[in-house]
Amino acid sequence: MGPPSSSGFYVSRAVALLLAGLAAALLLALLVLAALYGRCARLPPSELRHRGRPDAAPSPTRSPGQPLATGQTRPSREPAGTAAPGTWRPPGPWDQLRLPPWLVPLHYELELWPRLRPNESWASTLTFTGRVNITVRCTVATARLLLHSLFLDCERAEVRGPLPSGAEDRTVGRVPVDDVWFASDMQYMVLELGGTLQPGSRYELQLSFSSLVYQDLREGLFFNVYTDQGERRVLLASQMEPTFARSVFPCFDEPALKATFNITIIHHPSYVALSNMPKLGQSTKRDVNGSMWTITTFSTTPPMPTYLVAFAICDYDHVDRTERGKQIRIWARKDAITNGNADFALNITGPIFSFLEDLFNISYPLPKTDIIALPTFDNSAMENWGLLIFDESLLLMQPNDQVTDKKAVISFILSHEIGHQWFGNLVTMNWWNDIWLKEGFASYFEFGVINYFNPEFPRNEIFFSNILHNVLSEDHALVSRAVSLKVENFTETSEINELFDLFTYNKGASLARMLSSFLNENLFISALKSYLKTFSYSNAEQDDLWRHFQMVIDDQNKILLPATVKSIMDSWTHQSGFPVITLNVSTGVIKQEPFYLGKVKNETLLTHNDTWIIPILWIKNGTAQSLVWLDKSSKIFPEMKVSASDHDWVILNLNVTGYYRVNYDQLGWKKLNQQLEKDPKGIPVIHRLQLIDDAFSLSKNNYIEIETALDLTKYLAEEDEIIVWYAVLVNLVTKDLVFDVNSYDMYPLLKKYLLKRLISIWNMYSTVIRENMATLQDDYLALVALEKLFETACWLGLEDCLQLSRELFKNWANHPENEIPSPIKSVILCYGIALGSDEEWDFLLNMYANKTKEEERIQLAYAMSCSKNPWILNRYMEYAITASPFTFNETNIIEVVAASEVGRYIAKDFLVNNWQAVSKRYGTQSLVTLMYIIGRTISTDLQITELQQFFSNMLEEHQRLTVHAKLQTIKNKNLENRMRNARMTAWLRKNT
Repeated sequence: MGPPSSSGFYVSRAVALLLAGLAAALLLALLVLAALYGRCARLPPSELRHRGRPDAAPSPTRSPGQPLATGQTRPSREPAGTAAPGTWRPPGPWDQLRLPPWLVPLHYELELWPRLRPNESWASTLTFTGRVNITVRCTVATARLLLHSLFLDCERAEVRGPLPSGAEDRTVGRVPVDDVWFASDMQYMVLELGGTLQPGSRYELQLSFSSLVYQDLREGLFFNVYTDQGERRVLLASQMEPTFARSVFPCFDEPALKATFNITIIHHPSYVALSNMPKLGQSTKRDVNGSMWTITTFSTTPPMPTYLVAFAICDYDHVDRTERGKQIRIWARKDAITNGNADFALNITGPIFSFLEDLFNISYPLPKTDIIALPTFDNSAMENWGLLIFDESLLLMQPNDQVTDKKAVISFILSHEIGHQWFGNLVTMNWWNDIWLKEGFASYFEFGVINYFNPEFPRNEIFFSNILHNVLSEDHALVSRAVSLKVENFTETSEINELFDLFTYNKGASLARMLSSFLNENLFISALKSYLKTFSYSNAEQDDLWRHFQMVIDDQNKILLPATVKSIMDSWTHQSGFPVITLNVSTGVIKQEPFYLGKVKNETLLTHNDTWIIPILWIKNGTAQSLVWLDKSSKIFPEMKVSASDHDWVILNLNVTGYYRVNYDQLGWKKLNQQLEKDPKGIPVIHRLQLIDDAFSLSKNNYIEIETALDLTKYLAEEDEIIVWYAVLVNLVTKDLVFDVNSYDMYPLLKKYLLKRLISIWNMYSTVIRENMATLQDDYLALVALEKLFETACWLGLEDCLQLSRELFKNWANHPENEIPSPIKSVILCYGIALGSDEEWDFLLNMYANKTKEEERIQLAYAMSCSKNPWILNRYMEYAITASPFTFNETNIIEVVAASEVGRYIAKDFLVNNWQAVSKRYGTQSLVTLMYIIGRTISTDLQITELQQFFSNMLEEHQRLTVHAKLQTIKNKNLENRMRNARMTAWLRKNT
C-alpha cells in the first residue's frame, strides 16, 4: 500500500458527532482512571490496578521457578501494583538493599486470619488475610514511605497522623495515599503520599493484605500435613528468619528495627493458636458464610525484630512444668505426648534456662516459653522469643533412641536455641554481617551447658569432633569467607541466607572459645554480662562486643595482651581462612602462614599478606606452659627448643583452643612419634586426636610428607580411645580408597597393617555390642565413632565383624522387635544385604514398604543398593524408574546404586537402554550427576572421552559443555590420590 493521499477526506455531520461523543467518553474514562491510579486504599483485590504481572520476584533463597524442597514451585506471581515491564522509574531508595532511615517502627498491631479448617481436602496452598497497623516515628521529612512486602496483595493502605503525644486529645488527621506500588527486586512496598510527614511526629500506617500459605515451604507461613491418632491432620507455623516476615505482613524487616507487637490470630475453634506471648483473651466471630471462628489475642511483646515474630495453629497436646515461676510447655502430636516422647526435652529445658540466667545474671524476660515440635521443619530449630520451633526428630525421644546420640543431640540443640534468648533475642546484631554474634556464641554455649550438666563429658574432645574438625576441613584462605563481613559487601537479599553456614556457626563458636582461653572464663563471662546488660532490647555490632571485653581487661592487671582485644580478634574475624604455625624445635623459631589447599601447587598464585595475632598455649613433656603470642610472621621462643633426650617433646595449642593447625620440623614430629610409641597415654587424648588430624590434613595439602602422618599410626595397637581411632580411619579409609579399583595393591597391605592394630579395640566394642549396648548410652563419642570402626572392620574382611553382621541382621529379620543397635544399623543392613541373597533383599523391601518415616526409608533404600548381585540391582533400578511396586520418592535410586561398590558398572549398563526413563523420572540433571558418580575413578583423558561419548546422546547441549571441566577436575584429583596412594603403599610395605 502506498502513502496516504494529501488531499484529505470528507466526514459527514453525523459521523463527526459520533466521534466527538466517543472522544468525550474516552476522556471521562481516562479522568476516572487517573483519579484511581495507584490507589489500593479501600478497594477490593479485584479492583486493584494491575500494571502487568511479570515473572515472580526472586525470593530470598531461590530464583523464580526454582523447585522447592517438596518438588513444588511457588507460582509466578506479583502483588498488584508491581511495575510492569517497560515501566521506567528513576533510580531511588527502592534500588537499595537497606531501608532509608526516614521512619522508625515503634509498634505493630497485627491480625492474621489463615483459612485453615480441619477435615478438609487440603490443597498445596491455602489463603490468608491480614491487617497491620504500624506506629512509626518520622526522622526525616518525606512524602514517600518504603517498607518490606513480598508476595502480598495490598487491599487497603492509609496513613493516620500526626498522632497525639501524651495526654493530648485531638482528632487525628490522615495523610492521603496517592499511589502504592511494589519494587520487587528489593522487596519493597512504596507508598506515594499526598502530603509530607514531619520529623519528630508519629504516624500510623494501616494496611490490609492477603496472600497464600504453601505446604512445607518453611518460609514465612507454611503448613504441614501429618498423621496423628490414626487421622490425617494439618497445622500451620511460621519461619521469619532471616527475611521472610515480609511475606507474611508488610513490615520494616531489618534486625535493628525493633518494635513491640500486639498479635491477634483468627483460627478455627478446634485449633490452638500460639505466638510469642501468653494468650490475653479470646472471642468469636462469624464469617460471611456463617462459620464460627475464634479470635485469640496475645500480650504485648518486648521490643524485638520482625524475624522473631512467630505463630502456630495446631491440634496438638502439650506437657508443661514451671521453672522459677515461668511456664514451659512442649507441644507435639497427641500420640507423642501420650507416649512420653516430649518428657526428656521438658525435663532439661527449665534447668538450661536457669543455668544461663545465673551465668549471665540476667533473667529470661518473657513470662512463658512454648516449644513446638513440627512433623517437618527443614530449618531444624528456630529460637523465636517465647515460641521455639523444632523439627520433631530433634526434640522428641523415641523408645529405641536410648542407645543413640539422640539425648546429646536434643541437649545440644535445646541449649543452642535457649542460648539465643540472650544472644540474638535480647541483644540483636545490627545487621546480618555480624550474625556470628548470635550464632557463634549460641553454638559456643551449647558446650558450656552440656558440660555443666554432664561434667564427666570430655568437653574438649566433643567440641573438636562436633565443631572444630568440620570447619577446619572446609576453611582455607582462597575460598572461604570472613566471619564478620563489611556491610557494603551485601547487594541482594539472597546473600543473607548464605551466611547461615559452617563459618558463622562453627568458626564463630571456635573463635569465642579461643577468646575465652587466652583470657580466662571469669573475665570472659564478665565481659559478656556487661555487653548483654548494656545492649538489652537493643542492637550491637562486633566492635561493641570488643569494647566491653577491653573494658574488662583494662580493669585488671593479671592478663596482659600484646594488642587491644579489637586488634587481636579483628585479625581473625575480618579475614578468611586460618594460619598454620610451624615450630622448629631445634631453634625455637615459630612462623605463621595462611593455610591453603594444595600449598605447593598454588603458592605462586597466592596473595594473602595479612597475619594473625595468635595466642599459643602449649605443653612441654606433659606440663602446661605460659601463654605466648605470635604477633608477626615469625618469632623466636627459646623455651620451646627440645634437647636430644627421648623424653623431651613439645605440643602447641593446648586443648586445641586456638583456631589453627600446628606443624613441626622433622625433629619435632619424630619426638612426638617416639613419645606415642613409648607411652601414648603421656599425651592427652585431645592431643592424640589433634596430632592425627593436623598431620593428615597437612600431608594432604603438601605441608608435610604423607610418611610423617603415617608414622604417627604405628602406636595404634595401644590406642583404646575410639574417637582417636575414628580420626585415623576417616583419614586412611576414605571413600575414594574404598571405591578405587586401582587400590588393589594397597588393600592387602593396609588390611594387614590395620587389623593387627585394630583387633584390640574391635574386641572391646564387639563384646559390648553382643552383651549390653546399653552401657554405651551415655558415651557420646563412642556412639558417634562406632559406625566407622564397624564399617572399616567389615571392609577389611575381619571375619568376626562379618559374622556379627550376619547374626544381628538374621536376629532382626526373625524377630523385628529386636532392633539392630542404631549406631551401627546402616552398616549391619548393608552387610546383611551384601552377604545375603534375594531373600534378605526382599525382606528389606517389605520392611521399606511398612515404614512411614522418611529417615528410615532412606536408610533402607541405601542398604538395598549394597547387594553384590547384578540382577538384584538391575531389578531395583527397574522398580525405581517404573515406580512399581513402590515410588522410592525419598532419594534417587539410580544414583544410590551407581555409588555402591558393585553398582557403578550395573548402573552404566542400565543407562544404555533406560536413560530416557531415568531422565523422565529424575530430570536431566540427574544424568550429569550419574556421569560424575560413574566416572569418579577416571584418571586419563581417554577415559574422559569415552565417558563423554557414552553420555553424549543423553545430555543437553549446555550440559555437554560444562561436564568436561568437571571431569578434568576429577581426573586431576584422582591422579594426585594415586601418587599419594603409591607412597602410602611403599610405606606400608616397609612397616607391615
